[in-house]
Amino acid sequence: MRTFARWLLAAAMVFAGLSHLLWARKEFQAQVPEWATDAVPLDADDVVVASGVAEIALGTALVAFPRHRRGIGVLLALFFVAVFPGNWSQFTHRRDGFGLDTDVKRLVRLFFQPVLVLWALRSTRG
Repeated sequence: MRTFARWLLAAAMVFAGLSHLLWARKEFQAQVPEWATDAVPLDADDVVVASGVAEIALGTALVAFPRHRRGIGVLLALFFVAVFPGNWSQFTHRRDGFGLDTDVKRLVRLFFQPVLVLWALRSTRG
């Protein structure tokens, strides 16, 4: 079951990463907080592309390097923590994206971030 969960997470990460790069870039740009582009010399699209590349790399690594799955799981969990401010920004600034067109939907989404962190950690334990 743990292997299945890890492979499912890997597929989801690669899919999400590809969507960052190909068909949902505008949607993801709505999640980039203003302070993120102020803090680093990148615009919102650059942040979306970088996070998409990171998601593809992490998802691929989950299955390509099974001996290092624990470390990759920790990195993925940290990634989920790192992107949480984008989800929070989308909620607080009331930005629509991905069907999250109400405050309630955007709020509910925030509670799924800890689920993703746990999924990354539990599916990669030894």
